[in-house]
Amino acid sequence: MDSFVAVLMGGSSSERSVSIASGKACAEGLTAAGYRVARLEVADDIAEKLLQVRPTVVFNALHGTGGEDGVVQGLLEGLGIPYTHSGVMASALAMHKVNAKHVAAAHGIPVAEAIEVTASDASAAHVMRPPYVLKPVSDGSSCGVRIVRAGDAPPVHQGEPASLMAERYVSGRELTCAVMGGKALGITEIVTKDGEWYDFNAKYAAGGSMHICPAVLPLDVEERVRRYSEVAHRAIGCRGVTRSDFRYDPETGEVIWLEINTQPGMTPTSLLPELASHRGISFPDLVSWIVEDASLNR
Repeated sequence: MDSFVAVLMGGSSSERSVSIASGKACAEGLTAAGYRVARLEVADDIAEKLLQVRPTVVFNALHGTGGEDGVVQGLLEGLGIPYTHSGVMASALAMHKVNAKHVAAAHGIPVAEAIEVTASDASAAHVMRPPYVLKPVSDGSSCGVRIVRAGDAPPVHQGEPASLMAERYVSGRELTCAVMGGKALGITEIVTKDGEWYDFNAKYAAGGSMHICPAVLPLDVEERVRRYSEVAHRAIGCRGVTRSDFRYDPETGEVIWLEINTQPGMTPTSLLPELASHRGISFPDLVSWIVEDASLNR
């Protein structure tokens, strides 16, 4: 195996700690698979580091702003270094939750009503009828997410991103579907410890949630989730691996697409590696596939 892989991790986003955990796991998996690996923590000098190290391919294990929104992808295009996951345009589009919903809806995927609002407007009055969800329009790992219920006062946003998304709250079961090379791998149901929503602690703390893999669903619901995930992956222009999140209400049969993750977590509690393992794909084989899929002009 001749590829020399630089694993990018860290960065300055709110998901730095998650990225470091993902990056370390991926570096270990790639080493086990026989690749030569360099671990690079991303800072302002990352271009210089890459030019010094001169990898043949970059494994992008960054999450959030700067790593998942097209910025590092543009840098790697400029440096001419093949990289993993989605390209500049798809990354930027997927990261902007409202714009991604517009594209998904245009391709027949059911989404919850959502609008982009300012933090000051969200603090002054309800921006839609409760219950609704407020979240940064471009962030991940459930950072800064609030559920505003009937009877709640408008949340006060201090030190928050200027742009937020307000989205109709959808009750029901939390589902996620991984896509690899354009094909759905499978569906997991996430059951949180407190029965509420899948927040940062539920995602990354040991025992914070239970994963039912594969999810036990009616056949038509499983088919819809798989199809919507593949359509979203293709319509937004994604490459490599992605993961789409959904809400499913068993009482109404409603299946709602929430968002697509172009840089799914690769930590010990992450969903994509778990789904891949269920399909017989080991972690070293998974990260190897991701590296072999790397390219420019993604």
